[in-house]
Amino acid sequence: MCGIIGYVGPKGVVPVLLDGLKRLEYRGYDSAGLAFLQDGRLIVQRSVGKIRDLENALWGKDFRGEIGLGHTRWATHGRPTEENAHPHTDCRGELVVVHNGIIENYLALKQKLKAEGHTFRSETDTEVLAHLIEKYLRDADLPTAVRRALKEVTGAYSIGVLWQGDPDRLVGARASSPLVVGLGEGEFLIASDIPALLAHTRNVLFLDDGEVAVLSRDGVEVTTMDAEPVTKDVERVAWSPILAEKGGYKHFMLKEIYEQPRAMRDTLLGRYSLEQGRIFLEGMEPLEEALGQVTRVTLVACGTSWHAALVGKFLLEEIAGLPVEVDYGSEFRYRSPLVDAGTLFTAISQSGETLDTLVALREARKRGCPTAAIVNVVGSSISREADGVLYTHAGPEIGVASTKAFTSQLTALYLLALHLGLRRGALDADGVREHLADLIRLPQQAEAALRLDGEVEALAQRYATCRDFLYLGRGIHYPVALEGALKLKEISYIHAEGYPAGEMKHGPIALIDEQVPVVVLAPRDKVYEKILANIQEVKARGGIVIALGTEGDAELAEKVDHCLAVPRSSRLTSPALMTIPLQLLAYHIAVRKGCDVDQPRNLAKSVTVE
Repeated sequence: MCGIIGYVGPKGVVPVLLDGLKRLEYRGYDSAGLAFLQDGRLIVQRSVGKIRDLENALWGKDFRGEIGLGHTRWATHGRPTEENAHPHTDCRGELVVVHNGIIENYLALKQKLKAEGHTFRSETDTEVLAHLIEKYLRDADLPTAVRRALKEVTGAYSIGVLWQGDPDRLVGARASSPLVVGLGEGEFLIASDIPALLAHTRNVLFLDDGEVAVLSRDGVEVTTMDAEPVTKDVERVAWSPILAEKGGYKHFMLKEIYEQPRAMRDTLLGRYSLEQGRIFLEGMEPLEEALGQVTRVTLVACGTSWHAALVGKFLLEEIAGLPVEVDYGSEFRYRSPLVDAGTLFTAISQSGETLDTLVALREARKRGCPTAAIVNVVGSSISREADGVLYTHAGPEIGVASTKAFTSQLTALYLLALHLGLRRGALDADGVREHLADLIRLPQQAEAALRLDGEVEALAQRYATCRDFLYLGRGIHYPVALEGALKLKEISYIHAEGYPAGEMKHGPIALIDEQVPVVVLAPRDKVYEKILANIQEVKARGGIVIALGTEGDAELAEKVDHCLAVPRSSRLTSPALMTIPLQLLAYHIAVRKGCDVDQPRNLAKSVTVE
C-alpha cells in the first residue's frame, strides 16, 4: 500500500525524500509527491505514475531545504490524479499532510468543514485531515492541533504533518497503520516501513496506536493523544537492505502470510457502517441498478482465486440468496456459457492481468452480462474493463504462491455478499450488523492463528520427507482443503490432493496408509460429526491425521495424531482462519526441503498467456 517518508536534518531534503520513496516502491503505488520548506516557503510537487515521473518534474530546479515529507499513493478514495496525490494542503497552502489508511467518517467531517467555509481541491479522505488541523491551529501549536484533529477521526491512519508556521518540526501519528521513527546523528525520520530509513540510521522507534511523535533537529518526543509523555525503547535494526524489504522475514511469502490481518483490515476499512447496517463498495457504483435485478452470479477465476470463488459461492448463496456458478477462466469461453443480462459476471484475480480470466470477462460482456472484478492491483486490465471493481487492498504480493491475496479475496466476497443481500432484500440492517460483527473480529482472530507458527514448523520438520498428502474438508471448508493442497504442491513439489471429505470413500481412501499424512479441516460446525466419522475411517487404515479444529475441542484432539487449535469464529469467516496454518505448513515444509519458496520452479506470479 502507500508509503511515507519524512526527514528533518542537515542533508538536502529532496534527495533524501526521493531515495526513501524509491526504497518503498515495492509496496505498490500509482502516484507520488513530496513537500518541503525552502526559505520559509512551503513547496509541493506531485506526479501521477512512477517516482521517475516525479523526478522529471523536479529536474533542473534549484530546490534546497532540510525538512520535508514524501509519499507514494495507491488510490482508495479518488482516482489516481495529480489533484488526489499526496501531500495534501490546507486552504492557505501553508500546511501539508501525508496519510496511509482510510478515514471512515471523512464525508461527515468534510460536510461540516465546508459549512465552516473550507474549500476542498481533491476527492480524497486525506484532505479532510489537513483542513481539520488548520482549523485547530488558530488557537494551538502544531502538535496540539494534530492531536485535536485526530480525536475527531474514525478509521486507520499513519500520518506526517509539516507546517510553514512551525518550520523546525515534523509531526507523525498512527492508528492501525505502521509508522517507524528513525534516530540518526542530528537527523530524524519517519517512515511507513524500515527500508526507507536504513541509508541514514539503524536505530528506530516503533510507534504504537494512539501515539504522536514530534521530530526536530534536537530529537524526538513521543506522547499519547492526551499529550502524556511516552518512553519508547530504541531498537537496533540489523537487516540487510534486501532483508529490510522483506520486513525482517526470511522470505516474502512468510512476510505476506503475516501481513494477512492487516490486509483483511484494509479490505474492510471504509466499506461498512455498523451504525447504519450498510455496506459501501466504492468502484461498484456503475453496477448499482443491475445489482438489484440480477438473478444469479457467475464467479470466474484461476488457481488460488478459483478457490476463493468456491468459498464465495457459499457466501453469496447463503447471504444473498442467489444461485452461483463457479467456472475456470481457462474453460469459460470454450463452451457456450448460459449467461445474460440477469447474470452478474464476477472476475477474481490478484494481479488483474490473468489472461484466461480477462478473456472470459470479455466474452461475458459480449453476452450482455453486467461485469464486476475483484482484484488487488489498481488500474490493471481486468479492473479497467469490468463495469465495476472491488479492490482488495492487500498490498503488493511478491511471493508467487498467493497468500494474503486469497484471504483478502474472501473478505471482499463476504462484503459483496452482504451488499447484494441488502440490495435484493435478503438481509436487513440488523442482519448486516450481525455479519459485520464477525467480519470485524476476523483480523484479530487471524493474528491469533499466526501464533500456531511454532507448532506448524515442528510438524513440518516431522513430515517434510513424505511424498504424498491428502487434504479433506466439508462444506465451505472443502475449497480450503483444495487451497492447502495447492500451496504444498506449488512450493514444496510434494504431491497433494484436496477432496470433499464425503468423497474420500469414493476413491482417495485407497491411497491411505501409514506413509500418507491426511490434513483434515474439522471446525465445530454443523457437519462436525460427519468429519469425525471421516477421521475414524482414516485412522482405521493406519493414516496419520493432522487436524485443524476449534480452540478447546478436546474430543477432536483425542482422535487425531496432531491437532492445531484455530480461534473460535463464525462458520463463514472460518475458511480464512483455517487457511493460515495450511499456508504455514506448506512454507515450513518447503524451507525444510531447501526449495525456492518465493519463486518456485515453472510458476509465474501473473499468468498472462493462455
